[in-house]
Amino acid sequence: MNIILTTLNSRYTHTSLALRYIYANMNSLQKDTEIMEFNINDAIQSIAEKLLFNNPKIIGIGTYIWNATYVKELVQIIKKVSPQTILILGGPEVSHQPFRVNFDNADYIIAGEGDVTFYELCLKLQTDKPKEKFIKQLIPNLKELKLPYQFYTDNDIKNRYIYVEVSRGCPFECEFCLSSMDERVRTFNLEEVLNEFEKLWIRGARNFKFVDRTFNINISSANKILDFFLKKEGSYFVHFEVIPDHFPDSIKEKIKQFTHGALQLEIGIQTLNTQVAKNISRNLKLDKIKQNIYFLENETQVHIHLDLIVGLPGETLESFGKNLDELVKLSSSEIQIGILKKLSGTFINRHDIEYGMIYSSTPPYDILKNNILSFNDIQIMKRFARFWDLVYNSGNFKNSVKLIWQEDSVYENFYNFSMWAYSQTDSTYKISLQRLGELLFNYLTNVKKLDEKDAALNMLQDMMKLKGRAIPSYLKPYAKDMKIKSKQGRSGFNKRQN
Repeated sequence: MNIILTTLNSRYTHTSLALRYIYANMNSLQKDTEIMEFNINDAIQSIAEKLLFNNPKIIGIGTYIWNATYVKELVQIIKKVSPQTILILGGPEVSHQPFRVNFDNADYIIAGEGDVTFYELCLKLQTDKPKEKFIKQLIPNLKELKLPYQFYTDNDIKNRYIYVEVSRGCPFECEFCLSSMDERVRTFNLEEVLNEFEKLWIRGARNFKFVDRTFNINISSANKILDFFLKKEGSYFVHFEVIPDHFPDSIKEKIKQFTHGALQLEIGIQTLNTQVAKNISRNLKLDKIKQNIYFLENETQVHIHLDLIVGLPGETLESFGKNLDELVKLSSSEIQIGILKKLSGTFINRHDIEYGMIYSSTPPYDILKNNILSFNDIQIMKRFARFWDLVYNSGNFKNSVKLIWQEDSVYENFYNFSMWAYSQTDSTYKISLQRLGELLFNYLTNVKKLDEKDAALNMLQDMMKLKGRAIPSYLKPYAKDMKIKSKQGRSGFNKRQN
């Protein structure tokens, strides 16, 4: 029986840990099973052609918020050209009702963690055709699961991120998050997992992204994992998602030992407004959060990735703006601005009536408006978030972006910039770095009325960080002038760069 496990990743550099778990636990059917990964930029009909090339009996498809509409199309095509092929869907997008994407053409849907259930269903399909289409997975015992890490290929290790985990679940009840649906945090056998990490390291793996929702909830386990990487020599990259208010001294001392570029911590702040946090059942220890961000920013070399959400029930734009202003004061690191999404199965829907929450019916199910923020407000903030990524989070304008706000409100001034930039482009995509820099320079000099030479100096310091980069045409007159001044011994571009 020929079985294929597949999914559409959001980009080529990503890999599917879930498929490898299922493959690792296919037992007697593993010899008849193969993994075929694609991404959402691949042509759907070409994907279908490749999947059907060897006439598989069963195709299992991992379904997520980023690929749901593509999976729907893929299922429709496969069922039209090969109706006898059995299609089994699994993943977060089909684990909770209601389904907002129509997957009626699928034969079976596994809800929950399908590590073992997929194999059991395939066994039944050898001799029978179960009548039940929707199959609810019982939570597996993680210590009994076969681990998947040997099934990362050499090509994966060389070119893609290696996703790993030491636990599943989350102890918190944030109402917008699917992890809040889990009953408790469950752990794998840590020694066995670390042994698998060692094998990956020997094979050349140097990019480890932990998918655990709360890496630092178990301090003993976190310390052992940090020790594992601290003993390694050479360059590597490790990513953890951490709780912002839980950094005991033992963790802090280890984090301080990581060299620049080796460690990235993703910290879900979401809001600093205590009432809004209460609305979504989020525990907010502000003093601890601020202390720990200050520590990470000033006493370590880790890269911090902070998250904020627009559209939470009860959060005004003014409140969101205060959140952003505060985070920029606390940290110079990346601040990801997300738009609230309503995922099936989460408890965020309990606010729909009180706050007039209206969401899109198609992925990613983002908020369209509520009784505080209009549809226009949300659209403006989506553009704000996109320009924030391009100008602030990209790191391409680390000096000059600060000229937008100087000593004033970051939010209010960047809001004005994003409104102006959109008026010039009528788009937030396909804007080249050259065009983006020119927009920023024009805004600083023509709208903010800043000194041209001062703005140009900051822009040149930003734009010319990479060796071999050509001086943008709009900055050439200033670069030439500064070079002459530097030769004359006066404070200029070249001198400051050195």
